[in-house]
Amino acid sequence: MMPKCAHAHSDWFADWSFVRLTRCFVPGPLLVDSEFELPPGPAAHVTRVLRLRAGASLRLFDGTGGEFDATLMESDRRGSVRVRVGTHHGIERESPLRITLLQCLVRSERMDWLVQKSVELGVNEILPVSSRHGVVQLDAAAAHRRHEHWTAIAAGACEQCGRNRVPRVHAIQRLGDACRLLETLQVPPQARLLLDPDAADSFTHCVRALAGPVPSARVALLVGPEGGLSEEELTLALRGGFQACRFGPRVLRAETAPLAALAGLQTLLGDLS
Repeated sequence: MMPKCAHAHSDWFADWSFVRLTRCFVPGPLLVDSEFELPPGPAAHVTRVLRLRAGASLRLFDGTGGEFDATLMESDRRGSVRVRVGTHHGIERESPLRITLLQCLVRSERMDWLVQKSVELGVNEILPVSSRHGVVQLDAAAAHRRHEHWTAIAAGACEQCGRNRVPRVHAIQRLGDACRLLETLQVPPQARLLLDPDAADSFTHCVRALAGPVPSARVALLVGPEGGLSEEELTLALRGGFQACRFGPRVLRAETAPLAALAGLQTLLGDLS
């Protein structure tokens, strides 16, 4: 599933004009002065929804960094849209803090929301986790479809918010496998946080501890499902280096907690600090 293109204010861009440009993610590599046909998803959105015509300006990005000017050259009744790639701009809007979100599965529309908003908040990796008390249990075929769906949502969120690097959405996995993957992602054990309303330490205390003499550039955040983590999963997470912390005095819903915590991380350590 290809994401739709998104409008963006070009005051993000170097010319600081206020003309709205359409941003499209196109799997690359994109090359300056090349011409090609847009994939079916973006092509349909450009012509049928936005009704752009030949000569319209676009912004394209392929997820490898930066973005390109582009011009819509022609379109036809079959939905084919041909574009020409122009100048590359080395613009990045990434946070200096690389956040990996381990999110236990929640109901489908809530999970879609979490993927979209976590991308907007600057997350770098999303690891969907299957948990014992989660209300969502998927077979292999359904899990594969959801993975493709979330990947498309992540790309679409980048189109909307101006990011030029699409966060990776991993395949659904068990908590133990997700914890082991953190070693590959080079997230140090002392930078792994688990949201737990019964924890002794506060979220702010734990995050500020990461901003010591040598601040961690990578952080992992683990959030349980609606039913919470089981005792076995909680023990597994703690053995995997996670530090339990509470996020304020109230119990937040499974779709609220990760977004609030991501905003907190960016405020205390990331691009809002």
